[in-house]
Amino acid sequence: MDELTRRQLIVAGGGSALGVALAGGGYALGHRDGEQSELASQQDTVSFHGLHQAGIVTPAQDRLVFGAFDLTAETAGEVRELLRAWTDAAVAMTAGHTVGPIPGPPESPPVDTGEAVGLPASQLTITFGLGASVFERNGEDRFGLAARRPALLAPLGALPGEQLEAQISEGDLCVQACANDPQVAFHAVRNLARLARGAASLRWAQLGFGRTSSTTSDQVTLRNLQGFKDGTNNLRGNDEQEMRKFVWVGPDEPQRWFRDGTYMVTRRIRMFIEAWDRDQLSDQERTIGRFKASGAPLTGHREHDPIDLSARTADGELVIPAKAHIRLASSSDNGGQRILRRGYSFTDGIDPVTGELDAGLFFVCFQRNPHTQFVAIQRRLGVSDGLNEYIQHRSSALFAIPPGSRPGGFVAQGLFSNT
Repeated sequence: MDELTRRQLIVAGGGSALGVALAGGGYALGHRDGEQSELASQQDTVSFHGLHQAGIVTPAQDRLVFGAFDLTAETAGEVRELLRAWTDAAVAMTAGHTVGPIPGPPESPPVDTGEAVGLPASQLTITFGLGASVFERNGEDRFGLAARRPALLAPLGALPGEQLEAQISEGDLCVQACANDPQVAFHAVRNLARLARGAASLRWAQLGFGRTSSTTSDQVTLRNLQGFKDGTNNLRGNDEQEMRKFVWVGPDEPQRWFRDGTYMVTRRIRMFIEAWDRDQLSDQERTIGRFKASGAPLTGHREHDPIDLSARTADGELVIPAKAHIRLASSSDNGGQRILRRGYSFTDGIDPVTGELDAGLFFVCFQRNPHTQFVAIQRRLGVSDGLNEYIQHRSSALFAIPPGSRPGGFVAQGLFSNT
């Protein structure tokens, strides 16, 4: 099937390209063979449907595959049908199903790429987002949707110390796939990229491993590639009051279709691991503001002990230095603002210029106002954080994450009402 034919299928009335393709083979969406039926279980799946999209307050899984896409579609109808097809596929995959028959008709390419056959759903979540360029690009209202742009979906602006690479920043659409099996997460994004042909193309992608924050109160705090516990004071997704205050877009949002959504910021942060590893332990701890072994603040003994930012030594020096990361990132030093972090470690081989590891943190956070929350905090960090000697922000993106969808509907459905 050439791209023109696929595009015609996407915009055809009565169903998505995915639905048309499967209908031709006489199969229902979400086909699952006996092998998968034996392995999948209710405990292993996260429902795709709900008031909010999964993959935000869901207990953070161990693996990430993130993809940003550029739209090649020419009409709002094409974008709508792509999101409908993606939603149908996501519903199937998060339930532990394939998105098409296995093996399928021999005269056609397989609808499902097949590498997750026999694997459980592994708590797979798939989260979709819209970039500002869906609504306007270079002053052009590309799809007639500019009047429905979420109020705060505006460029983050230049931030101190960053050296961003355009080819791995921003995008029209994003897909965040998280799972406890890397092959399941990869399979999800691969299938969505395949379904998008003729309507969108993959702009950049990032694989992540080892979650670097706890998103619920019953998760332990894990360590980042610098060896420190990361995200000790993160928001907890099961605290509904905090989520309404800091994460979910409320009734003050003028775009009704976007209420109960949120904003996602991603940053690819390169860590200069070799330089960090040569630094003495006491310097590392003063840079972070915590003890490396226990994760306790320098003013405490246990990880979750309160941070005393006013404590001083007998010589009058601040126990937690003025440039310590936890001081500059603390809510008390940022007007009470907080964000929900959901980042992952990454390693992408060797830097061909320096011969050092290309590794670090793929930072992901959610908030109801990216400008007064993430940007305000990052400006303080970018100017004064002692950690800046060992890190560099190379990629940045902002996406509006629509609210969840109901069975039979699709993500961002309200955006396309009467279009």
